Amino acid sequence: MRIAVLDPDRCQPRKCNHECYAYCPPVRNGIEVITFGGKDGKAVVSEPLCIGCGICVHKCPFDALSIVNVAEELKEDLVHQYSQNGFRVFRLPTPRPGQVVGLLGPNGIGKTTTISILSGEQAPNLGAYESPPPWEEVLKGFTGTELHDYLERVSKGELKAALKPQYVDKLPRVAKGRVRELLERVDERGALREVAGALDLLPILDRDVEALSGGELQRVAVAATLVKDADIYFFDEPSSYLDIYQRLNVARQIKAIPADKMVVVIEHDLAILDFLADIVYLMYGKEATYGVLAQPRPVSGAINTYISGMAAEENVRFRDRPIQFEVVPARSGWTGAQALVEFGRLEKAYDGFRLTTEPGAIHAGETVGVVGPNATGKTTFVKMLAGAVKPSAGEVVSTVRVAYKPQYLEGRFSGTVEDMLLTALGGEYGSALWKAEIERPLKVPALLTKEVGTLSGGELQRVAIALTLAKDAELYLFDEPSAYLDADQRMETARAMRRVMEKRARGALVVDHDVYFLDLVSDSIMVFGGRPGVEGTGRGPFDLRTGMNEFLKGAGVTFRRDRETNRPRINKAGSQLDKQQKESGEYYYAEVA
Repeated sequence: MRIAVLDPDRCQPRKCNHECYAYCPPVRNGIEVITFGGKDGKAVVSEPLCIGCGICVHKCPFDALSIVNVAEELKEDLVHQYSQNGFRVFRLPTPRPGQVVGLLGPNGIGKTTTISILSGEQAPNLGAYESPPPWEEVLKGFTGTELHDYLERVSKGELKAALKPQYVDKLPRVAKGRVRELLERVDERGALREVAGALDLLPILDRDVEALSGGELQRVAVAATLVKDADIYFFDEPSSYLDIYQRLNVARQIKAIPADKMVVVIEHDLAILDFLADIVYLMYGKEATYGVLAQPRPVSGAINTYISGMAAEENVRFRDRPIQFEVVPARSGWTGAQALVEFGRLEKAYDGFRLTTEPGAIHAGETVGVVGPNATGKTTFVKMLAGAVKPSAGEVVSTVRVAYKPQYLEGRFSGTVEDMLLTALGGEYGSALWKAEIERPLKVPALLTKEVGTLSGGELQRVAIALTLAKDAELYLFDEPSAYLDADQRMETARAMRRVMEKRARGALVVDHDVYFLDLVSDSIMVFGGRPGVEGTGRGPFDLRTGMNEFLKGAGVTFRRDRETNRPRINKAGSQLDKQQKESGEYYYAEVA
């Protein structure tokens, strides 16, 4: 079965020479495969007449077309299609009481659409986008399946859903007033104080929603979902902006939802998904083109399949190569390496907050990961290294050029992504390094014709990372680069950052909360602690294992290595292995298990 999808935002028929039409072999033989009678005169592709040669895809100057072949049997599994040449989703997961169901897959392949259908916000059309069928016809397509009974309840309005949305930074636009008032309005279970205490929200209950940070907004959104009395709870990326302590607290609260309820979670932090979910549905496909739901797997098997890049049961390869985790850090010890930046004991005092860091250095070829709770001064430290903030005491000794990607990004540039890259990078844009190590891994070409102001959070993050890596600098500073990236993008980004540092003998400092990401990218670790919002302390850099042991000891969490993939996995609290590792002081994968 052939799928032809047109991105209407990229299709610019008034700015091109209709290359898709001009070079199409069937069109040249008089077969009208491509016409321009669509909305705003944009191209329309007839899928039954298309021969799948792909010439139009390569000739389109705006990369607006995508034509792929999928298994013919998927035709019977089409759940929803947005338009003639629009995105489509195949298959749905089956929520079950007492289980946390996880959805794992790249951005842009239908996970949010899936949640929208399961929650009743959107009815599936089974591909009949021009005249959507009534629910009676939809239900016939699911006759004899466990999902039929669930969708029947949805169609009758008998199923109440509670949804935690993906982009919590938009919450202040729709919710005004104090946090307490917001949560009281939705507290249907009388659980406000219990949930607020568990998520550490009691100190901010009387603050205005507009004054909250990203992490505070995330926890408020999770709390607002948990206090509702629903039949099914949906959590779309509940760990964004949260440190590992907060991520574990949120995961514990989700797992504590009563066993007679259903829970569905979309999560890109694989360590948290492993800790949280019971079963996981992998989703594969092509971004903005189509998404297919694979069969359910136990969480460990699903993540290992995802990391391998090959779903054997479906005979589908969705990644060129498996993701590799090292049992032992690849390199340690920086004696003799050039110190790009050295800092003594640093202090920075603000009204009500003080940061103190121990002396240290970052060397050529070294990537230093930074871990610790939110509001303990990590971003302030990065800004001191970048020269954006001056220490109250101490000195940063550096004469190298610095490239800095901040935590919060804004797409204020007026123009396309390509315009911005040309303006910011000059000759560095299009270089051999750019094409081999940055452009392809971060999938920048697909974004070049988009207006910067229209980019999603994940797209803006990819562009910002690419822009930072491409700059001619000796020291690169990244503040939370994994935010809004899907799991695959996180892995590819970590690889790209690591390669650029090693090949060019550059140094990097990376602040992040995703343990998988840090495990892939880091040579050394700095550990921050203290009392969030009051005082912070920074120590290191330590070697990777020592630093992670220090950090996880403070979090009270132990990790092990998976036997099949060597990926880090959180031990169950109180388990025999958890106790053994704590007694030995080896909090970070003492052995492969």
